[in-house]
Amino acid sequence: MKALKDYTVHIDNKKRVTLRGAAYQYYNVKEYNNGCIILEPREMSVPDSISTKTLEDMDKAISSFRKGEASPKIDLLDF
Repeated sequence: MKALKDYTVHIDNKKRVTLRGAAYQYYNVKEYNNGCIILEPREMSVPDSISTKTLEDMDKAISSFRKGEASPKIDLLDF
């Protein structure tokens, strides 16, 4: 595969790298022991529906709540 761009970047004080003219907003990052970093573009999208697993987890949470198996109340008055 031919490279479209070839340039040198540096890591800033917060350990970030800036991509020039990036085509995507989100990337999956794979970092290897030899120092290589692979960026794969990711398209984030809104799901058409809630997954079956998520619905099952919600049902389990409500069931536990009704049985009284819940963490203590959190005081949010300071916020």
